[in-house]
Amino acid sequence: MSQPLPAGTLAGRTALVTGSSRGIGADTARYLAQAGANVVINFRNKAPRAEKLATELRALGVQVLVVGADLTDRASVDEMFAAVREAFGALDLLVLNASGGMEGGMAADYALTLNRDAQVGVLDAALPLLSDGSRVVFVTSHQAHFIRTTPTMPEYEPVALSKRAGEDALRDRIPELSERGIDFVVVSGDMIEGTITATLLERANPGAIADRRESAGKLYNVSEFAAEVALAAVEPIPSDNTRLVGDTSSFGGE
Repeated sequence: MSQPLPAGTLAGRTALVTGSSRGIGADTARYLAQAGANVVINFRNKAPRAEKLATELRALGVQVLVVGADLTDRASVDEMFAAVREAFGALDLLVLNASGGMEGGMAADYALTLNRDAQVGVLDAALPLLSDGSRVVFVTSHQAHFIRTTPTMPEYEPVALSKRAGEDALRDRIPELSERGIDFVVVSGDMIEGTITATLLERANPGAIADRRESAGKLYNVSEFAAEVALAAVEPIPSDNTRLVGDTSSFGGE
């Protein structure tokens, strides 16, 4: 795995990455730990994977806290941040990576509950631990970010709409965050090869990934996109609070 941030860049800082037991979240946590950050690994139901990752990151010489929490359950979220306060006292970086909505057997409003309501709830719960100089990073997709102007696959539309609703709700908080000295940035990427979402979309719409790869010229893999998320933790915030990763030529304006 390449290292997007120089060693020591985040020394003494503490980062929490939601949904970080696997995939983009796990690789983001790796990059942040490589840069010296203490890391909070959040998972919903992948405890063994989370603990395995924690062992790996502790070998880098950083402190790691593993906390299971259902982000749609506010009591569970509050318990997670109570554990963060006890372990570290404060939080410097909150990466809102966890999302979903394509899972089977969930309630009809699950996508909106997770991708909008839970994102705002996590931010609210984290605020007492964030301070001047902290940063919040929200991870999304081009298919969601541009959903108002560019249709997406029918199978993904409910998720895209819910993620855009979450992005909008978080953007509404920018003035409040700015008053506290807390930065906010959205990281939007094209379809990411190797993610669960991409697998589910391919299953529902065979050929979708290949078609998008041909259209875009390149699709980022999990590690490559996670590197961009990690960079968003330290690079200057764009004027529109948006970091676009990958081709956007086929997407209309927001």
